[in-house]
Amino acid sequence: MSLSDILRNLRLPVIGAPMFIVSNPRLVIAQCTAGIVGSFPALNARPESLLDEWLHEISEALAAWDRDHPDTPAAPFAVNQIVHRSNDRLDHDMAVCAEWKVPIVISSLGARAELNEAVHGWGGITLHDVIDDRFARKAIEKGADGVIAVAAGAGGHAGRWSPFALLQEIRAWFGGPLILSGAIANGGSVLAAQAAGADLAYVGSPFIATDEANAPDAYKQAIVDSGAADVVYTDLFTGVHGNYLRSSIADAGLDPDNLAGIDPTAMKFGSEGSTRAKAWRDIWGSGQGIGAIDRVRPAGEFVDLLADQYTAAKTRLCGS
Repeated sequence: MSLSDILRNLRLPVIGAPMFIVSNPRLVIAQCTAGIVGSFPALNARPESLLDEWLHEISEALAAWDRDHPDTPAAPFAVNQIVHRSNDRLDHDMAVCAEWKVPIVISSLGARAELNEAVHGWGGITLHDVIDDRFARKAIEKGADGVIAVAAGAGGHAGRWSPFALLQEIRAWFGGPLILSGAIANGGSVLAAQAAGADLAYVGSPFIATDEANAPDAYKQAIVDSGAADVVYTDLFTGVHGNYLRSSIADAGLDPDNLAGIDPTAMKFGSEGSTRAKAWRDIWGSGQGIGAIDRVRPAGEFVDLLADQYTAAKTRLCGS
């Protein structure tokens, strides 16, 4: 599969970013049938035996959609693999992906040549997420087909670089698939990502506020109620810098404006201090673009909105 193969069935040049806990088969299917790449982290399927069931569900649903909608086939889907040595499921999960010939594998937290070779062996492509130019070069050297540039403002583990700085440095030497992540929450931003040098946009946090997302109602509503000023960038919760919702940090009994010097092993959730606060489950990730989200809606409806905004932006800027 090549970039042209990916783009062929896309309604919009967008990948729905894989979100820990939040992304699930319902969301992936809704994204793909709406015309964008849907994705999920393999680690969301717990226990590990559930991964096979999820891939079966997604594959069957997309095949059924294609049979019923030959003029608007579903977009391909992707599985995110954490390749860090702490992931003791990687070999198992990659074997399951091989069985289902997953079309796109997104690798994170380390680039591995053997993963890229395995995916190429079954006809898929690999995209590796990076936060700077140095990591992008390593990913391509080890055989990744494309790069996801995770810029400042992205949800979860985000980089520090401006999207313009990150894109222009990578694009100066790399002509392959380049995807931009970072506060992209409307169709105009998708077009802007392309204008800056990206092939596709990576959209995550807005999909938290969708009917299909595996997120508590309070989390979904917090996305709707919050804006960029309500996102805190810190390495306290996982040891890696990321963006989190201010309200969830406060609900964990912490002061979002005074996190320096806190021992993360001593954190407690709630006033009773009976249960430890956990990143992603209790401390909610979010990108800075959520000010554009005004309500919880079906994922397909949000893609419709993105498409309308994208068309309007092109018309405004290009006259066509």
